[in-house]
Amino acid sequence: MNIMADKSQTTNSSLLCGIVMPISAMDSYSSEHWKEVQDIIKESIKSAGFEANMVSDADEVGIIQKRIIQNLYKNPIVVCDVSGKNPNVMFELGLRLAFDKPTIIIKDDITTYSFDTSPVEHLEYPRDLRYQKINEFKVKLTEKIVATHEKASKDSNYSTFLHEFGQFKVAQIQENEVSTEQYLLQAFEDLRTEMKQLVTRQNRNEYLVSRLDTLDEHKFIDKSFRKAMKMADFALETKENKIALAEIIKKDLIENGINIPITSVISFIEEKL
Repeated sequence: MNIMADKSQTTNSSLLCGIVMPISAMDSYSSEHWKEVQDIIKESIKSAGFEANMVSDADEVGIIQKRIIQNLYKNPIVVCDVSGKNPNVMFELGLRLAFDKPTIIIKDDITTYSFDTSPVEHLEYPRDLRYQKINEFKVKLTEKIVATHEKASKDSNYSTFLHEFGQFKVAQIQENEVSTEQYLLQAFEDLRTEMKQLVTRQNRNEYLVSRLDTLDEHKFIDKSFRKAMKMADFALETKENKIALAEIIKKDLIENGINIPITSVISFIEEKL
């Protein structure tokens, strides 16, 4: 019996299930890792009969912060991955919990629990994304999405988080009807502001990347240089021996999956010696 297929029969496939999670590399997590995790989450959401929706996505043009807040408020259910405790993710989770809307928190088995959100159940998955364990996790996540949505739909007093602390008046977002002309003018202004922000971020990122590339090269070469010097049994005064040392370092770098031009290695050796 296919549990996920049967569960999806009871839900409305037109409903959105928001996703809050990291997407960029951070600490020891690569962007490719997050892409794999996102695909896993989306598969579970689809199996539950929902349409996956990254809360930062939207059909219309607009400031991304406004878009995120609107999706956090409007999406019937949200899955939030707090693995690595990304600051943006934790902030967006805080907003969602303040709205007291149905929320499912997930994390990998390396990330510790946060004190503030520990009262909420966390579904756990293996950080190394082992196939069998991930399949088990996908089934649990699918079942949790279906059960949470059904419970929230039937109980008008449903609360993910705030009920743990007493009675609160949940925050509301006011929506005002505007004319087409006003909407287009606002959309244009939002687009112009967002473009300015993108240009500023791009210029800053290009500078940082160029600096990091140089620093990373030196870090990797230095490690291989120290290793090679321990094994070197010849004088390095001659150009030929320096090239020979550079080739040893280059080979060690390649064995570790790092491809740095031999010219950069030779320049590094010249500086060191």
